Amino acid sequence: MSTFPDSAPGTENTLDTDVIHEDRLWRDNGWTCRVIKNEDDDGWAVEMTKDGEAEPALVGPWTMGRDKKNPKPLDVSAFNTLVKTASEVLRRHEQQLHAQLHKQVWVDTANDRISVTLDIVPDEDDPHAVLAAENASGESLARLRVAPTFKLSARSAAEWIESSYAKPR
Repeated sequence: MSTFPDSAPGTENTLDTDVIHEDRLWRDNGWTCRVIKNEDDDGWAVEMTKDGEAEPALVGPWTMGRDKKNPKPLDVSAFNTLVKTASEVLRRHEQQLHAQLHKQVWVDTANDRISVTLDIVPDEDDPHAVLAAENASGESLARLRVAPTFKLSARSAAEWIESSYAKPR
C-alpha cells in the first residue's frame, strides 16, 4: 500500500498497488514473476511478465530448493535480477523491431549530403512505407508513400534523388 503525501494527517488515502511477495509469485514494480513446474522435466522454471502483456518476456530455469523437490523461494535479490534481465530482453526486441522497420542511408550529392529514410508501417489493413529525404541541415526535401516491399539502398536512394524525388516504380 502507498499513501498520498498530500493527505491530511490521520486521513491518509491509500492505494492498493497489488504488491505480492510469495515464495512462488512476486508482483511488484510493473512485473509479475511466477515460479512454475517445468514442462520438459522434473525441475522448475521462472517466467517474468510485464504488467499489461499477455506473454512472458522471459522464461528460464529455476533453482531447486534444499529438499531437491520444491523450487527455491523467490526473494528480493532474485526478483530484481530477473526484472533487469527481462527488461533487457524487451529492450533488445524493441531495437530489433525498430531496425527491421526503419532504414536510413546517406547520399552525397554535388551540393549536399542527403539522408534518405524508409519507415515501414506494418498495418494489417493497409501496410505501407514512408520514404523521406532531408538535407544535412534537417530540412525536409521530399516525403512520399511507397510499397512496404520497397528496398532502400544507397543506389535506390541516389536514383530517387536524381529523379527529383519522383515516385519510385
